[in-house]
Amino acid sequence: MTVTRGHGKAARSNATGGLSPYGDSHTDGRRPLSGYLPRCLVTRRIGNATFRRHRQRAGSHAGPGSAGSLISARNTRSMPPSARIVATGHYLPSRRVTNDDLRARAEAAQTIDRFEATTGIRQRWHAEADQATSDLALAAAQQALERAGLAPSALDLIVVGTDTPDYITPATSTVLQAKLGAHRAGTFDIGCACASFPSALATAHGLMGANAGVRHALVTGAYLMSRHAAEDDLMSFFYGDGAGAAVVTAGDQPGVLGAAFAADGRYAGYWGIDAGGTVEPVTEQALAAGRHRVRVKERYPPEINEQGWPALVRTLAERCGFNISAIDHAVFTQVNRSTIDHTCAELGLPRERAITVMEQWGYTGSACVPMALDQLVTSGHAHSGELVVMVGSGVGYNMAAVAVRLGDDLVSG
Repeated sequence: MTVTRGHGKAARSNATGGLSPYGDSHTDGRRPLSGYLPRCLVTRRIGNATFRRHRQRAGSHAGPGSAGSLISARNTRSMPPSARIVATGHYLPSRRVTNDDLRARAEAAQTIDRFEATTGIRQRWHAEADQATSDLALAAAQQALERAGLAPSALDLIVVGTDTPDYITPATSTVLQAKLGAHRAGTFDIGCACASFPSALATAHGLMGANAGVRHALVTGAYLMSRHAAEDDLMSFFYGDGAGAAVVTAGDQPGVLGAAFAADGRYAGYWGIDAGGTVEPVTEQALAAGRHRVRVKERYPPEINEQGWPALVRTLAERCGFNISAIDHAVFTQVNRSTIDHTCAELGLPRERAITVMEQWGYTGSACVPMALDQLVTSGHAHSGELVVMVGSGVGYNMAAVAVRLGDDLVSG
């Protein structure tokens, strides 16, 4: 499969029905979002002291004698190690579902046409009945580890980013650890939907800087939402299954440069699975009403992503000290091609710098960012020294962005 690049500005629909649940226009009468300011935690160690600063996007600048001026004058030899991506991998299950397949069984084939025109999605891949999320993550992880030349026994840490876990408990990362045979590794899950992988990568970076015992980590994103979708739900158009993985090692050269985060829980009820947690355990009544299925109950205002993604990238650039024009590759959540078009235009970023894979793989949720990253790396389009910015945006809503400088130790396939 090849990297799919710029398709030009997608035509925008004024209709609210038949759009991505994230929206793709400003024509629904809602006012633009205001008041959320993405934050970025910057931590630097100088000698035996550690300085932390949280700055709002419109926050004040550090003055002489402040922690900020000390940070700028730091001794680089005292800096903690950086998490460096040395190999990537991805996995697609074998069952291909095309838009024509959906049209054949959908009552509203015109809705499928609108979805396709707006998002660019033409097909997706679904897991077999005997596959769980950990199985998808396992395949992607094995590929990444093989490319890195690293045995599972060498891993110190496994982080799984997913909102479709094998179980409510135990953590899917423990299941993956056992399947890999990585019995030395500590594990945990991160469950913030599409923001999971950037959050997980930033977390691994932070742990490597704080703990000398974490040298090799496996960071994965996995998604099996088709298992939770009702067959008659037209929103199943979006759900593709898959997994992506990255092997990261602690190193002295720049790797992960920093991260930025944003969220607004007031939208938590818009899209999700209502039954199965502590709010409503699975009961006969919940099953009969379909509340154990994933549902989009209200469409997200398009401004969430159309304003939120550019704002988060600008925050990340400011905190990490690079210009937007210096971004060599951007990897955005792969749900809506028109939103990526809009974001690139808003940032002044050439559209060809933003990879898209949703055309062939569908919307793979928690897995879409690492899967697109792997495609970028293995296609030969990414090179040593280049700057990659990844932005994940998911239900809740949660957003996370991470900046990574690629090194010459990255295996391209």
